[in-house]
Amino acid sequence: MLKHIHPLLTPELLKVLAEMGHGDEIVLADANFTAHTLATRRPVLHWPGVSMEEACEAVLSVLPLDEAVAQPVACMQVGGSAPGYLSALQRRVVQALADRGDARPAQCQATERFAFYDRARQAFAIVQTGELQPYANFLFKKGVIAQPLEP
Repeated sequence: MLKHIHPLLTPELLKVLAEMGHGDEIVLADANFTAHTLATRRPVLHWPGVSMEEACEAVLSVLPLDEAVAQPVACMQVGGSAPGYLSALQRRVVQALADRGDARPAQCQATERFAFYDRARQAFAIVQTGELQPYANFLFKKGVIAQPLEP
């Protein structure tokens, strides 16, 4: 255990998060996500028993989001839903992001399933949680932690 590190963060996941660079993306996926099919050359970490809400809270406790892009967060659009629709779980995650100051709701992009898969193929890593809610998949683009530029 480490001080000030979320207790759900494993050593393997902390290593992956630390190795990511600015602009790299990580997928937090539900238990039904085709993680190994999509991540042929990327690591897949398993986080059984961890809900999507817990996973997002833990990862975003240490991962800065990219402020240089309009939408550093993507979630998988629920199949057959109207554009902009979010499931109750997705709405709770987006609200938690806003409550913690990580991202505003407008910075979260609902992404069509196959477009989400395309982004997941390019992600730095995929973390497969124990979440059983369908379409509970999120993608986060890493930002930077930096001191202000000196004039």
